[in-house]
Amino acid sequence: MSVSSPASSPAPGPAPAPAPSGASASAAEAAPTEAELLDFVRRTAADADLIASLPLDPQGRTWARLAGPGGSEAWLIGWPPGTGTGWHDHAESVGAFVTAAGELKENALAARLPTDGWKTLELTDGVDRERRLPAGQGRAFGRHHVHEVLNESTELHAISVHAYYPPLPRIRRYSRSGHILRLEQVERPEDWQ
Repeated sequence: MSVSSPASSPAPGPAPAPAPSGASASAAEAAPTEAELLDFVRRTAADADLIASLPLDPQGRTWARLAGPGGSEAWLIGWPPGTGTGWHDHAESVGAFVTAAGELKENALAARLPTDGWKTLELTDGVDRERRLPAGQGRAFGRHHVHEVLNESTELHAISVHAYYPPLPRIRRYSRSGHILRLEQVERPEDWQ
């Protein structure tokens, strides 16, 4: 498994020169499914030497790019106590993540949102889902999955492994106040380079 140099800043984005939106794996290798991505992140999270190799910063998240299966984008991410992603989605990418150390919490919306053409939505009752993901636990998700991931510990770092296919064509970031979800920003690969 190859690993790029670790980085530290607010949020990981695609590596330079990511595959264009909609790009597919080579003809010899089919696009990975959600289940295959979940299997990859589980196996990777079980690699104790790899997990221990990630430098942890007490102030901000750290990460290292990994070689994912079938042309997917993969990351090893360190989460200091009290950090999180904020509400976001991964647009057209499917994905999976597993907690390798510590515990993460995922808040998600169990509702299919319109993909484009809106700035503010009123959410209905019953769409909120919460998952606690201790070490070894994770999940796969489909396109346009809106969630936030948090390390709510006040003392311990968490580490997780993530994979997305196709490589992230864009990330939409949201703010939330009660039942109101607002689209705040759309990030594209050129924003991360």
